[in-house]
Amino acid sequence: MAKEKESKTVAHSRTVMSRVMLPSEANSAGNVHGGEIMKFMDTAAYVTAVKHCRTNVVTARVDELEFYLPILVGQLVTCRTQLVFVGRSSMEVAVKVEVEDLKSDEPPKTALKAYFTMVALDENCKPCEVPGLELQTPEEKALFKEREKIYLANKRKRKSE
Repeated sequence: MAKEKESKTVAHSRTVMSRVMLPSEANSAGNVHGGEIMKFMDTAAYVTAVKHCRTNVVTARVDELEFYLPILVGQLVTCRTQLVFVGRSSMEVAVKVEVEDLKSDEPPKTALKAYFTMVALDENCKPCEVPGLELQTPEEKALFKEREKIYLANKRKRKSE
């Protein structure tokens, strides 16, 4: 019988990653391609999920991806991530992207947000159990319940298709 994995806190795997946007990541007008930002978000979500489960993970779903602001060459982009829901083998990671003009004193602004569902895989590339999520604050508990409802609704939808 497999030993149950010990739960970990949300803070344990919280991740912050930043990088400056380069001309090779943009169109001729200087707007960074959305796909470049999505790739960066996926990498940040991957780091968070692997820190939690310490095994390989893959992206299974992206929800609520919405761009609020354009991102330009030369701006600093920061991804802030945290786990918001954990199932048996899947983990949902909230990803918030902030953009900052390094030549300005203005504070960073939220450019986009999304939820990435990551699935843990064993050495045979089969879904495997992940540690539980230890919820410590009322906000973490509320977000977990909210995202659990969405996760279960998506699961029911997949089964009916």
